[in-house]
Amino acid sequence: MSGNTFGTLFKVTTWGESHGKALGCIIDGCPANFSLNEKQLQHEVDRRKPKTKSLISTTRKEKDKVEILSGVFEGKTLGTPISIMVENKDKRSKDYSKIKNTYRPGHADIAYDLKYGFRDYRGGGRSSGRETVSRVMAGAVAKQILSKNTKTDIFGHTVQVGDIKAKRFTRSQIEKNELRCADSSAVKDMLKLIKKVRLNEGDSIGAIIEIVIKNPPIGLGQPVFDKLDANLTKAIMSIGAIKGIEIGIGFNAASTLGSDCNDQITIKSKKVHFLSNNAGGTLGGISTGQDIVIRAAVKPVPSISKQLQSITKNHKKTKIMTLGRHDTCLAPRIIPVAEAMPVITLLDHYLIQTGYSNL
Repeated sequence: MSGNTFGTLFKVTTWGESHGKALGCIIDGCPANFSLNEKQLQHEVDRRKPKTKSLISTTRKEKDKVEILSGVFEGKTLGTPISIMVENKDKRSKDYSKIKNTYRPGHADIAYDLKYGFRDYRGGGRSSGRETVSRVMAGAVAKQILSKNTKTDIFGHTVQVGDIKAKRFTRSQIEKNELRCADSSAVKDMLKLIKKVRLNEGDSIGAIIEIVIKNPPIGLGQPVFDKLDANLTKAIMSIGAIKGIEIGIGFNAASTLGSDCNDQITIKSKKVHFLSNNAGGTLGGISTGQDIVIRAAVKPVPSISKQLQSITKNHKKTKIMTLGRHDTCLAPRIIPVAEAMPVITLLDHYLIQTGYSNL
């Protein structure tokens, strides 16, 4: 299986399976002599962990204690490959033994079997959302390097659950509720909906998240195949649960006139100033310095307590109910992942643009 590495200069390879011994990442191309804050790295990983006694999150409780295996000495990066891992402790592979020969609708089971003729049925193996902990570890390293060398600030928040939309934005509210929503009044309705879907219907529900990159470096991105927005899109779409993405006004551009859509330009305080940000921070695939605004559609969790039609490996029709420990709405836990992937992308483009000598 190829395709486990992302990046050009700052390369990230993730490894491990949902119910294997451990998961981790290898970072190749990290600058040398950078003081890596291990507590901050652990903090980012902890943000991805499920909340205690939550109707939203899985009841699987992994400590996810970060262990740096290589590439760091006396708190500083060596410039050699950095290997980081967390162990899988709270795994229950037996939960999946009864359905090992049956394909779960909405999961990658059947696609893996069609391609490889084999799959790891224990929680989905590499296709599990558990794999994303490796991305968060790599993103935590990238975030520290980027924040030291630029004024870039990145954050994500939930803007919609089901048909309930956030109408207000207060950034300080994001980390104060388990949905990571900036509208505290919308949170109540969102939680009611999630509770109804899970307890009354045995189902799951989708959401929309927004990632905002403030003060990105100007000039990142190559104008043709390596457009910054193209690579950001690939980065976020590589997250398993993401099914749609838009930058700036996105699909609303289809119903907008050019005179309204174009971001008009002026000079303010002797600097280039845009009168709007419909483009979402890039023009021609190159960052303009405006906020890069990305919205992503998160699909409902495919593992639900409802019987669905499927087939076995022997192509016999059957019905399946996916029991186990699963999230009901992925939005809050996917946000740290959806922050990590753009940070990795930005740092990679920053290194391409400036080189290592300026760090």
